[in-house]
Amino acid sequence: MSFSEQRHAPATLRNRDAIVAVLQTILPASGTVLEIASGTGEHIIYFGRQFPQLQFLPSDPDPVNLQSIAAWTARERVANILPPLGLDTMAKNWDVEPVAAVLCINMIHIAPWEASIGLFEKAAAQLESGAPLYLYGPYFRDDVETAQGNLDFERSLKSRNLQWGIRDVADIDSLAARTGFTRESLVEMPANNISLVYRKS
Repeated sequence: MSFSEQRHAPATLRNRDAIVAVLQTILPASGTVLEIASGTGEHIIYFGRQFPQLQFLPSDPDPVNLQSIAAWTARERVANILPPLGLDTMAKNWDVEPVAAVLCINMIHIAPWEASIGLFEKAAAQLESGAPLYLYGPYFRDDVETAQGNLDFERSLKSRNLQWGIRDVADIDSLAARTGFTRESLVEMPANNISLVYRKS
């Protein structure tokens, strides 16, 4: 695996510690944590170091990202990172063993709504009662004025793909309820992002 295949997302360095602070409060003591849409792979490498008692399973539907994840894993030699899987939340079937937690960072706004539906449906099938599903990214909230930066970002997303866009927390909560999840917490994060923590009912 060539290290030249490693991709870098600058935002990872800015948000990873804030995300870890939330994960420390919700992740189980043992088991496998599945990350959906792992992107470059930088987050999951960092998480693997922060939580050595857990196994981390990265995934992404993009072959270029899968190569990047594998390259980061080979370079950093973090023992508790499993080989990445080519998972797509909109695919009909997954060949994945049950996991102890599911993470999804910065996917929901750059994917069709059907990807969010698939995420919750697949997570419901993978998780036991009480297990966490963690989301991170920008979201709209009816009771909070939207930051100008997020409004500008929304316009940028729509200009690139009309099926993309910042989702409303109320819509995510409704989807969660339909698929057997309950929101446990909403945590304010830097740069107008939030963490949403759901538990399998």
